[in-house]
Amino acid sequence: MLSSSVLVRSLLALSAPADPNASPWLSLLPFVIILGIFYAMVLMPMKKRQQKVADFQSSLKLGDKVITTGGLYGTITRLGEQHVQLQIAPQVRIDVARAAVGGLQGQDPVVVPDQGAS
Repeated sequence: MLSSSVLVRSLLALSAPADPNASPWLSLLPFVIILGIFYAMVLMPMKKRQQKVADFQSSLKLGDKVITTGGLYGTITRLGEQHVQLQIAPQVRIDVARAAVGGLQGQDPVVVPDQGAS
């Protein structure tokens, strides 16, 4: 990976007009390319992941065996607009936010926990 000073010098060299008669719009081309790469590598995958999570959480149904992002295993017994009720043991039911449901039991989690919090 390039160090930040090398990257900055390279960008400045690319953005400096070589010909005084050259179009000033041409100097913006490297920045447009960098923004395009950023969008393709960071924002598009993030949007796809958010859509996948939203689709999963809206498709929850009664009887699904799920795991929450906090690590609780349970079976969905009631669905609400913003929350679900889980039965985590006989005669023990809790309400959790729909967004806290991380995936189905026995499958890879749909909601990936943040790694930056540690």
